[in-house]
Amino acid sequence: MTWTEPATWYANLASFYAAAAAFITDRDGNVLLVKPTYRDHWAFPGGYVDEGEYPHDACAREIREELGISVVVGNLLVVDWAPPAGERPRAIISFTFDCGSVDNLDGFDLPGQELADVAFVPPREAERHLPGNVAMRVQAAMSARDLHAPLYLAGGSVVPLPSVHGAEQEAGPRPQTA
Repeated sequence: MTWTEPATWYANLASFYAAAAAFITDRDGNVLLVKPTYRDHWAFPGGYVDEGEYPHDACAREIREELGISVVVGNLLVVDWAPPAGERPRAIISFTFDCGSVDNLDGFDLPGQELADVAFVPPREAERHLPGNVAMRVQAAMSARDLHAPLYLAGGSVVPLPSVHGAEQEAGPRPQTA
């Protein structure tokens, strides 16, 4: 193996986008979703991680920008690797953080040019409002919150990891690879 200059080495590595989202519920376990003005579907509140920004800081920033509130960004619940799709030439690694519960939508200040609506919806309904590759994050986030351990998804599907005893967990289907 030959030595490669660091600049050349790093320039040839794969690159991807990073996004951070907040998993927020109300007292009844309904999931907070936002309706962007620029998409046909609903989304978790959040957005892309800026250069030099940590994902948990991006999550807090996006919540301030989108909802006009400050939240405590808690535990990492879900990491989802989404391969390139459609017009997006790179993969996205999406971090979903536990941002707790809020009582109601009072005090939210939506940027009208970016968000048309915000609502708490039951988990199953939230899955129907989200794109198919994101819908699995609802149940994954709820499970991770209960387990106090993050879950890993690949392309929106839970990746079963080997347990400490060598048997695979019954977490869901393993994503297909090409």
